[in-house]
Amino acid sequence: MKTPLPISEEVAGPIRILHLEDSLIDHELIIRALQAAKLEFSVERVETLPEFARLASSGDFDLILADYRLPGFTAIEAWDALAAVNPRPAFVLVSGAIGEAAAVAAIQSGMSDYVLKDDLGKLAHVVQRSIEVHHARVSRENAIRELAASEKRLAGFAEHLQATIEQERTAIAREIHDDIGGSLAAIKFDLSWMARHHADPETLAHLSTAQDMLQHALGASQRIMMNLRPAILDQGLVAAIQWLASSFERRTAIKTLVRTPTSPIHLDKELELAAFRTSQEALTNIGKHACCKQVTIDLTDDHQVLTLEISDDGQGLSAGALDNPKAFGIKGMRERAHAVGGWLDVSTNSQRGTSIILSVPLSKTGETLA
Repeated sequence: MKTPLPISEEVAGPIRILHLEDSLIDHELIIRALQAAKLEFSVERVETLPEFARLASSGDFDLILADYRLPGFTAIEAWDALAAVNPRPAFVLVSGAIGEAAAVAAIQSGMSDYVLKDDLGKLAHVVQRSIEVHHARVSRENAIRELAASEKRLAGFAEHLQATIEQERTAIAREIHDDIGGSLAAIKFDLSWMARHHADPETLAHLSTAQDMLQHALGASQRIMMNLRPAILDQGLVAAIQWLASSFERRTAIKTLVRTPTSPIHLDKELELAAFRTSQEALTNIGKHACCKQVTIDLTDDHQVLTLEISDDGQGLSAGALDNPKAFGIKGMRERAHAVGGWLDVSTNSQRGTSIILSVPLSKTGETLA
C-alpha cells in the first residue's frame, strides 16, 4: 500500500520519520497532529547529535522533523552533520523558539521548511509538500547526472567514430595508391609502348585519347587520396592549410587568402588532423552555400592557444541553420574540437558572411592540453 500523498507517490508504505526532539511531550503532540490529518507514518525519536547522525545517515528515513534548539547543539549543526549524505533526506524544522531570520537561514542552507509548534495544524501539509519537493529535486539531480553521463558516452562514441573514420580513410587511400594507382601506372606504360610501335593515324588518335583519359584518372585518384589521407600533413599544418587553400581556389575560382605565423608551429598529429579537417569541412561548406568572392584563413598560436579562423564574405547562414538537427557538418567540426580539448565558434551575418573559429589551448611544448 502506498502512502496517500496528494501529488507524489514516490514513498511506498508509511512515511518514515526521524524526530530530533528532546521533549517527549512535544513529540507526542506532533504524533497526534499527524494522526489527526490521517497521515500514515512511522516515527522514531532521537535526542543526541551522534545518535541522530548515525540514524539519519542510514537512509532508513524519508523525512526528518527537528526542534531548533536542543541540549548542546542546534538543528543547523544536525543538518551540517549530514553534509556527506547524498541525497540528504527532507528536513523540516518544528520549533517554538526560532525567529524569522533563523528560519530563512535554515531554508537557505537547504532545509525543506519549518513549522511553529503552536501551529501544528499545518504540519501534515508541510510534511507532504516537503517530501514531494525532495523527490522532485532528487529526480532532477539524477536526471542531470544521467544526462551528463549520456553526453560523456556520446562524446566518447563520437571521438571513437572519428578515429575509426580516419583509419578507414587511411586504409582506402593506401589501397587506391597500391592497387588502383599501380594498375593505372602500368596501363600508362603499355599505352606509351603501343604509341611507339604503331604508325596508323587512327590507332594513334585512339591511343592519345586513352592516354588523356588515363591521365585524368590518375589525377582523380591522387586527388581522392589527398582528401582521404593528406600526406602533405607530414610537412606540417601550415603547408597542409596552404595546399588546401590553393586547391580550393583552383577548383572554385574563389580568391583564398592564407595568413600563418612566420615561425614554425609544432603540434601533435591529432590536433593537426583536427585543424586540417575543420578547414576542409569549412571550405566545402563555403563552396556549396556561401556565394562569396573571397575566403580568408588565419592560423595563429598566440598566447598558448591555437586559433584557426576561416571566414568568407558571402551571404551568411540562414536563421536557425546552426540549430538545424541535420547540420552534421558544423556538429562534426564541434565534436572534432571537443575531442582535442578545444571549442568551435560560428558567427554569421548576411552583410559580413560567416566566420568559423577553432580554438585549442596548448601546453608550453605546443601539444594540446589534456
